[in-house]
Amino acid sequence: MLYIAQIVQKLRNDEKGQALTEYGLIIALIAVALILGLGALSGKLQAVFQSITNAI
Repeated sequence: MLYIAQIVQKLRNDEKGQALTEYGLIIALIAVALILGLGALSGKLQAVFQSITNAI
C-alpha cells in the first residue's frame, strides 16, 4: 500500500506536462499575435508590393 502512495505522490509532483502545456499556450499566443499583426498590415504590404511591381 505504501508503494502505491509513493507512485501517486511522484505523479502529483511531476511537472513535465505542465511545462509542455505552458509552452504550447505561449506558442499559440504568439501565433495569434502574428496573424492579427499580418492581418492589420496586409493592405499596406499589398500596396508596397504593387508599387514594386509597377516600378519593374
